[in-house]
Amino acid sequence: MINQPIKNILFICAQNRIRSYTAEKMFTDSNFYQVRSRGVASDAKVLLSENDLDWADIVFVMEKNHRNRMIKRFREKARNKRIICLYIEDIYEPMEETLIAELRFKLSPYLEIPKHDD
Repeated sequence: MINQPIKNILFICAQNRIRSYTAEKMFTDSNFYQVRSRGVASDAKVLLSENDLDWADIVFVMEKNHRNRMIKRFREKARNKRIICLYIEDIYEPMEETLIAELRFKLSPYLEIPKHDD
C-alpha cells in the first residue's frame, strides 16, 4: 500500500455539540486524517475560525445553512475550499448509533471510514 499524505478534515455543524462532534470522534484514531470539528453558531462549543479554514483540506458541513453561514463570514478563506454538504438533520444525540451509521454512509464516498470493534 502506498503511503498517502495525511489530510486535514474539518466537520462543521451549528453548535459543535452533536453532529460535527460525533464525526470528529469517529476519526480520532485515523492514520489517514487529522480531524477537527467546529460550529458556526455564536454559542458553539468551539467556534469556526479563519485558522480552521486555512488548516482544512476538505470541509464537511451538515446542512446547506452551515455552508452559507461559513461563506458569509469567511468568504475569502472559503473561496477555494472543497466544501461538501452531508445533508444530516439536527435530530440526533451525541454519538447516537443511527447518527454514526448515517455519517458512515454519507462520508464513505469521500473518506476511508475507520473500522471500530463494537
